[in-house]
Amino acid sequence: MKNQKLSTWVFACLIVAIACEKKQETVVEEAQAFSPNPQEMTEQPVGKLAIGDPAPYFKLPDTEGNWVSIDDFKDASVLVINFTCNHCPTAQAYEDRFISLVNDYKSKGVAFVAISPNSPIGILPEELGYTDLNDDYASMQVRYKDKSYNFPYLYDGDSHQYSLAYGPVATPHVFVFDKDRKLSYSGRIDGSEKPGTANAEDLRMAIDKTLAGESIDVDKSITPAFGCSTKWAWKNEYTKKTNEEWKQKPVEVQKLSTAGLADLLKNDSDQLLLVNFWATWCGPCVIEYPEFIEIQRMYGGRDFRFVSVSLDAPDQEDKVLKFLKSKYSAVPNYLMDTEDKYAIIDVVKNDWDGSLPLTLLIEPGGKIAYKVPGEVKVLDLRKAIVDHPMIGRYY
Repeated sequence: MKNQKLSTWVFACLIVAIACEKKQETVVEEAQAFSPNPQEMTEQPVGKLAIGDPAPYFKLPDTEGNWVSIDDFKDASVLVINFTCNHCPTAQAYEDRFISLVNDYKSKGVAFVAISPNSPIGILPEELGYTDLNDDYASMQVRYKDKSYNFPYLYDGDSHQYSLAYGPVATPHVFVFDKDRKLSYSGRIDGSEKPGTANAEDLRMAIDKTLAGESIDVDKSITPAFGCSTKWAWKNEYTKKTNEEWKQKPVEVQKLSTAGLADLLKNDSDQLLLVNFWATWCGPCVIEYPEFIEIQRMYGGRDFRFVSVSLDAPDQEDKVLKFLKSKYSAVPNYLMDTEDKYAIIDVVKNDWDGSLPLTLLIEPGGKIAYKVPGEVKVLDLRKAIVDHPMIGRYY
C-alpha cells in the first residue's frame, strides 16, 4: 500500500512537472510572438558612432517573428550590419550585390544582418514610386521572400529602439565591427549606385581589413552613405500635410462615349495607362477601389496615370460622383454615356466577358501589358507597374 501511494505521488509530481514545462514553453512562445505597432514620437537624439566605438546592443524581430540579438553573432570574427529598407530605390539597387557579398564571406567567419529602421507612419504613397512595397513589417516579410535574402532582416520601425544608437543617416548604411565588436567602418557599400557598375568594393575592403586585423585608412573608414533619408517617426508633419492636401483636391466625373473610350484605350500618350472598369453596384469594385487611388499616388510622379471608368447607368452620375468623392478619387473619372453594355464590350475587346471589375495596364500605342478580369491582387498589380521597363525600381 505504501509503495502504491509513493508511486501515485511520483506520478502526480511528474504530471505537474510536465504541465509546468508546457506552461513555460507557452510563455516562451508568447514572448517570441511579435505584432508591429508603429508609434508617433517626439524628436529623439540620433547617435553617431565613431571608429572604435562598441556596437550598441540590439534585439529585434526578424521576418518570421523570431527575436534576434547581437549575441546571436558572438562567434563571428566580423559583424556587418546593413541598415536598409524596402521602398528606397538606392537600397533596392544594392540588394543583389549585398546578397552576393554575403555568399562570398559567409564561410569566412563574417556574419551579416539587415535592419529596417524606418517608421511606416512617416512614409507617403508619393515616396513609393520605385517599389511595390511600403516599409511596414508585413512588406518586409514579402521582400525577404521575394529576394531570397541570405541574412536575417530585422524590424525596428515601432520606436527605433536600437537604430537611434547606431544613427543610420540613409538606406543603405553599413557598419562593420571587429571580433571585439568595435566599429572599423561606417558608410556606403560602394560608390556606384547603378546595378552592374560596382561590386561592393568599399564594404569588401572593410571586411578584408577587419578580418586581417588591419586598421583602415582614416579617410576610408567613414564614408558618406548615399540613399533615402532614414524615416524617423517624428518626421511625419509633411506626411500629414500631404495626405490632407490630397483629400482637398477636386473630384469630378465626365460622361464618356464609346468613341471616346476607344480613343482612351489607344493611349496616345507617353505614359503607362491604368484603366479600371467598375460600378457602384459591384461589391468587389467598391471594396478594391481605394487601392487604385493609392497606386496613382505612388506612381503618379512617374510615367504613369490612372483613369476610372464607371459602367453605372448614365443617369446615376450623382451616385457615382458621391462614391468617388468619398474615396478622394482626384483622377480622370468617366461615366459611360450609354446603357448598351455590349457596345462597350465591343470597344474594350481583349476577351472581356463583360463582368466587373476589369483592370487594364496599357502601354503607349494601346498594347495591353497586364490584364486583370475580376478583383486585382494589389501586390501583383504594383509589381507589374514598377517592373515595367517604362517605370523601374532604380534611378
